[in-house]
Amino acid sequence: MLTIPAIGSLPNLAGLIPLSASSDGLFRAGEHGVVTVFATGDRKVEFISFADHTLARVASALGYPAYYPLLPDGMERPLQAVLMDLDGTSVRSESFWIWIIQQTTASLLGNPRFELEQADQAYVSGHSVSEHLQYCIQKYCPGRTLEEARRHYFEHARREMTAILQGGGRADAFRPAAGLKEFLLELKGRGLKIGLVTSGLYEKAWPEIVAAFRTLALGDPADFYDAIISAGFALRPGQAGTLGELSPKPHPWLYAETCRLGLDIAFDHRHHVVGIEDSGAGICAIRLAGFTAIGMAGGNILASGTQPLCAAICQSFEDVLDYLGN
Repeated sequence: MLTIPAIGSLPNLAGLIPLSASSDGLFRAGEHGVVTVFATGDRKVEFISFADHTLARVASALGYPAYYPLLPDGMERPLQAVLMDLDGTSVRSESFWIWIIQQTTASLLGNPRFELEQADQAYVSGHSVSEHLQYCIQKYCPGRTLEEARRHYFEHARREMTAILQGGGRADAFRPAAGLKEFLLELKGRGLKIGLVTSGLYEKAWPEIVAAFRTLALGDPADFYDAIISAGFALRPGQAGTLGELSPKPHPWLYAETCRLGLDIAFDHRHHVVGIEDSGAGICAIRLAGFTAIGMAGGNILASGTQPLCAAICQSFEDVLDYLGN
């Protein structure tokens, strides 16, 4: 049986891919104390294990990878906070944003009939907009630039978001996940802090949240959640942006900022916090931030090979409540 520090014992690889060395060549299995090297199924994160600890290397399509310690997880009581992903976990919107990526690629190609392949799904969801676009450029239109792709993307996104907020657009764009309202109210009733965490830029994330809360009749999401952290504002000519697109999930910073600054929970209390995600990138982000990760079925956790990082895989919010206990 394979044992990886901070991950645990695995009866099989559970989606992880064994490597002879890290992709940058800095670590090699069997040399200088390195026991094993594994990658997630989508190769977004590599784990370099030693006898008593594990490092995680987060890849970057934009050329800025990073190493983080992978800390042991463990849920301790009393639970203080629940951190939740937006797309896929709280709101069913992945298909909409993948469609926007498809529309963007079609514009780059000058082919309105272009469609993404099923194999692209793990690479056009769960990460930053720029990483999604960079993937599509490399695969489908290597002669085009990221700047061009981002211009098309925001043109498509702005048009659709405006239409949706005005009551038009795609009717199925943003649907609250089944049981979300009851789940959120139950967490509130238990006195738990709730943080919403998304790799989405503010201009795409905020209309999603507002639309979902309108459907749920829960009022202003800014008043309901104890903290909301997104990837910030896009950098475009003539305006300022923020750092979000180089440090999205699977980097830990969005979750770390939500908990430490948004909820004022110290790092030493991290075992009193859990995160809920449906994507492999999100699961890695939760674990690298030091929290227990609960996976929601229906996303790409299995396909991305990140199931070993989950304390549990739940089919519904009711299952999550059962796992959390009273």
